[in-house]
Amino acid sequence: MIATTEAITQHLDAGNGLLYRYRIEDSPDGLPCRQGAFLLCSFWLVDNLTAQRRIDEAMELFESLCGRASPLGLFSEEIDPVSGAFLGNFPQALSHIGAISAGFNLACAIAP
Repeated sequence: MIATTEAITQHLDAGNGLLYRYRIEDSPDGLPCRQGAFLLCSFWLVDNLTAQRRIDEAMELFESLCGRASPLGLFSEEIDPVSGAFLGNFPQALSHIGAISAGFNLACAIAP
């Protein structure tokens, strides 16, 4: 799991803890829009860091991702890694499920 997490973060890194779902240059999808960082993938990264007991890294990433929510606490499907603009579907249930799951797993890992 550690090697896979490292490979994913290296290959799919969008910057600032964000991850792409896939690389357009490696797997062209034919869609007319540009791709943003896929928030669910970044929340999955929090889950993986938590499972690896890298709690400080997981917490820092989780807080950073939660800080990207709209003023109403909603997440989009994707985020432009440069501008922070929401892309794709908004609000996006998958992003929220990822946030809840990552937050729960992180809380369980740090609970006494």
